[in-house]
Amino acid sequence: MQTTTQLLDIAVNNLSVTYSNARLALYNATCTVEPGTITALVGPNGSGKSTLFKSIMGFLQPTQGQIRIGGLPVQKAQKRQLMAYVPQSDEVDWNFPVSVFDVVMMGRYGYMNLLRIESNKDRRLVMESLERVGMIDFRDRQIGELSGGQKKRAFLARALAQEGKVILLDEPFTGVDVKTEKRIIDLLIQLRQEGHTILVSTHDLASIYTFCDRTILLNRTILASGKTEDILTEENLSVTFGGLPINSLRQNFSQKTSQFSQEQAIEEGVRTQESGVRREN
Repeated sequence: MQTTTQLLDIAVNNLSVTYSNARLALYNATCTVEPGTITALVGPNGSGKSTLFKSIMGFLQPTQGQIRIGGLPVQKAQKRQLMAYVPQSDEVDWNFPVSVFDVVMMGRYGYMNLLRIESNKDRRLVMESLERVGMIDFRDRQIGELSGGQKKRAFLARALAQEGKVILLDEPFTGVDVKTEKRIIDLLIQLRQEGHTILVSTHDLASIYTFCDRTILLNRTILASGKTEDILTEENLSVTFGGLPINSLRQNFSQKTSQFSQEQAIEEGVRTQESGVRREN
């Protein structure tokens, strides 16, 4: 895969979005996703996370305000294929008869002509992306036949094939097991090291501390943003989640951290065992 060299930020300034039914989904939202970081977008269900994502991607037209990707308007950033998007599962028609390979190839459409004729480079990047997310053996499978975690990895492969410098993931850990979640997190950390800017929306606080440099708290507007350890305070979380008991959030975080530690210990044990077998041979 091509290594990203240019670091891009996402600048949201005084953004408001109103839907056709007059519902105000976002108002006066202002924040910056720092370049070359993994940033969590945190808020309860219905807080406007998906609306902000779709606005950044250019799928929704704001009522007011502006968004810049590396200093460029959204439309210009789109034309340059600077952004890649991993949607929520409920936004995808899983019954559509398309293979995993074809889904990942969709990430290359922006580089093709009107006839969408695949080049050798397109096919190579698709295969590399599938390999990177561990889905190469499922490339001919119909997308609707996959498990929840496999579906997420397939769409993450599509984002990789697109070669976007900015990657947006909308609730990527919903409906996946701990092992798949850890695998996705490990890949996101690798992508950050390669210079990608990553924004991950979630209402699950359990794993944010393990991989997110910064956090943005959202509930119809931006309530706080900054380094994760500074933002996830009891006061900020109480305001964001409308009084959800902090003890419940802490317990959830402790359980998830324990699961991650157990998974890591098992993996290290297996690697040690394999290393010993190789030495004996």
